[in-house]
Formats: sequence, C-alpha cells, structure tokens
Amino acid sequence: MRSIYHQPIKELAQAMFSNSLLTPPLSFFFFTNMADNNLQKLLDNNREWVESITKENPDFFINSSKGQQPKIVWFGCSDSRVPAETIVKAGPGEIFVHRNIANQFNHADLNSLSVLEYAVLHLKVEHVVVCGHYGCGGVLGSMGHNINGLVDNWLRNIKDVYLHNKSSVESCGDDKEKSDLLVELNVKKQVRNISATDIVQKAWTDGRKLTIHGWVYQLDTGLLKDLEVDVSSKQDLSEIYRYNC
Repeated sequence: MRSIYHQPIKELAQAMFSNSLLTPPLSFFFFTNMADNNLQKLLDNNREWVESITKENPDFFINSSKGQQPKIVWFGCSDSRVPAETIVKAGPGEIFVHRNIANQFNHADLNSLSVLEYAVLHLKVEHVVVCGHYGCGGVLGSMGHNINGLVDNWLRNIKDVYLHNKSSVESCGDDKEKSDLLVELNVKKQVRNISATDIVQKAWTDGRKLTIHGWVYQLDTGLLKDLEVDVSSKQDLSEIYRYNC
C-alpha cells in the first residue's frame, strides 16, 4: 500500500470526498490537476538534470555524497526570481545558502545565527555574501503603512534602516529611487550585523581569512552589483561592536 505522502493530490481529494456527502467543486479538480502537472514537471526536470550531470561526470553524485566544502555562505532573499546558485552559475556544493524575506540577519534569529555559525566554524567558509535585489517586495512593504500580517514584524528592521537614513531616502526623486536606495542600505546593514557577531570575530581572532560582502541583484538585467562594503577585520567595525575574543 502506498503512503498517503506518495499519492497524487487529485487521488487524495477523490478518496477524501468518496465517502462523504460533500461534493467538491469542479474548480477544485482543475487546480489539483494543475498542481499534479507542475509537480510532475519538477520530477521530470530532476531526472533530466541527473542524466545530464552523470553523462558529463559519472562519479559526481558519489563524490558529492561524501561531504561538502563550500567557500561561500550566501544570505539572500526568498524571492523566487533570485535563486543563488543559478544567478552565479554555481553547481551543487559550491555555496551554502540561507534565504529569507528581504535577506535579513537579525541577532535574535536563531535560524540565521545557526547557519552562520555552522558555515564559519565548521565548514570554514572564506566569504559571506549578503545579496538583496532591487524591486524587493519586503523592502517595498516596509515603506508602506498597510497591515500584512506576521511579516510586518519581520520587516520592522528595514523600517529602522529607513528611519536612520530618512534624509537620504526622502531626498530621492521618486518611489523607485527611494526603494532602490533602501534595498542597498538594507544590504549594508545586514553586512554590519553579520560582522558584529562573535561568530565572525572569533574567526578573525583565530587568524582566519573571512570577508563579508554586500551585493544587489538587478531583476531587469540579471546582473549583480557589488556595493563595495567589504568587511574583513575588527578594525572595519565601530569600536562598540568589537568583542574581546
């Protein structure tokens, strides 16, 4: 007997309604059919991808299963148009990736902190990349006053960035220029947040080569912009953020 987790969505729906007085609307099956097709397409794509990789390198997956040694950890936005590995043409094992809405690094977020600690202390990466993107919905949402749910709490940090740079942002010509500047300021803030962790500073104290970078992806061109805000030592930080480690 197949587990319910391996049954197509339409099949599950039919089983659910078969012994019930409820009758699902036709639109229900229309959308479940679409979902089935979309998921099957992903599975088919996966098989094609595996075939193309193994044709070029028969031992690729065997070697990949033995462990990872990426030199880069990537903190990016969850936006589906900014897939980290794709936009830099990286293969499996090259980048350790963490993504969330509006590429935030919050000192109270155990998820991001755990990723950073594992990448820096265990994988011993040499580069940390914070990558935002112009037209970021999270940044645009933080500039407004609408209630959007839990995400508003997450975006509060960007509102703080706006407030601390209010004169610069509001001197911009139009809303697009304002949001583009705030996207860049947000990336710069996350670079500073990561640099200010004891995780990163311990690596520096141990003599490790570790640099934090800030990049922005341009949706309309596909190009990355280096904001040139690299941080590679405690001396690059304000004294208040330096730990004795």
